[in-house]
Amino acid sequence: MVDVDLIFRIAGIGLIVSVLNIVLRQAGKEEQAHLLTLAGVVVVLMMLIDLVSRLFQTVRTMFQIP
Repeated sequence: MVDVDLIFRIAGIGLIVSVLNIVLRQAGKEEQAHLLTLAGVVVVLMMLIDLVSRLFQTVRTMFQIP
């Protein structure tokens, strides 16, 4: 079962990135807004790598794959 805490962290990162993205776009800093969005996506993907790793480990254990 996925921790609810992880879901809230991902949602929080998404909210912060979207608000900062809007602020940067209003200030006319389009490039920084794009970099911020990319950084947010990378952070969330790094958080999800652990879950995917645990999923593969569970599947390997379930089917007894060495």
